[in-house]
Amino acid sequence: MYPLLSFIGDENFLFALYIFVIAAATDGLDGYLARVMGWQTDLGKILDPIADKVLLIGTIFILWINGYIPLFVLIIFVLRDFIIILGAAFHMTVYDTDTPAPNIFGKITTFSHIAYLAFVFIDIIFGLTITTLAIDIIVASITFISLALYGAGWSKLTAKLHRE
Repeated sequence: MYPLLSFIGDENFLFALYIFVIAAATDGLDGYLARVMGWQTDLGKILDPIADKVLLIGTIFILWINGYIPLFVLIIFVLRDFIIILGAAFHMTVYDTDTPAPNIFGKITTFSHIAYLAFVFIDIIFGLTITTLAIDIIVASITFISLALYGAGWSKLTAKLHRE
């Protein structure tokens, strides 16, 4: 994480893009191998999503500080991840449940975040305008919908567990 943020801070966006893409790809490969090979652990189920959030939020934050991402995108990204972490912690402690499994829309949201940030880097490096306000709004909307779906799922689960 530090090399990525350092490259962004030094405005070496090409190397930042390389590090970001490698980190995102190896995270995806790690998750895939863990599922396919049966290498999942309880600790990994907790640490992997946290590592994802640190990568994405750290990258978004430093890009926002440098004026490359609008504030509303930063807020919705951080708010979603913060609420998901709180919701998961709540369910795991109050109801003594397992680590919550990500839903398919959560995976789509993570992919959209990775693609969005890669396009921001590409815009900066090549002077393009891929990430327009419309793209910012679309990615923020996907993020908000994901948060709403997680919230609805947790509400149903909480109601079910409370009845039991």
